[in-house]
Amino acid sequence: MNRPGGGTPPRRLVVLRHAKSAWPAGVPDHERPLAPRGRRDAPAAGRVLADAGCLPDLALCSTAARARATWESAAAEWGAPPPVRFDPRLYGADVPELLDVVHETPAAVGTLLLVGHNPGMQELVLDLAGDGPDDALDEVRLKFPTSATAVLTWYGPGWSALTPGTALLMSMAVPRGRKPPSA
Repeated sequence: MNRPGGGTPPRRLVVLRHAKSAWPAGVPDHERPLAPRGRRDAPAAGRVLADAGCLPDLALCSTAARARATWESAAAEWGAPPPVRFDPRLYGADVPELLDVVHETPAAVGTLLLVGHNPGMQELVLDLAGDGPDDALDEVRLKFPTSATAVLTWYGPGWSALTPGTALLMSMAVPRGRKPPSA
């Protein structure tokens, strides 16, 4: 992980895979809504990020319905959600495409949230993480399930300087919401 002199604070990239989606017949992939479990898990992801002090300065979100709904439910758990940009390039993006979008982020943004899809989100975390706790890296290698969040930190003058292997994977979590009690 790069650590330039001068006391530059670390930047954080928070990667959130959309919550569990439904597969209604006749609905195009881009328009698939969240499943009941996804509607429970997305707010839990927001709470996990708030509890960890990982609230973003800016969110970049896929335009897919399930990603947008994940963003809205997670952000509803915060007092004042940050600005969000819905970017069609994040739908089905691979690592180079995801990095292109991240590299456009203004340097003033200290914590950036990406809300998107697998396999790109998992591959991005693994590509950027030059180091991190073995258990977190192993968990991401094994699976990056729906609603998974990964927090990476790195030091750099701006987002355009983020390159593979330069970040530290700080944590990986899979928030799950509780089912309502049975009547």
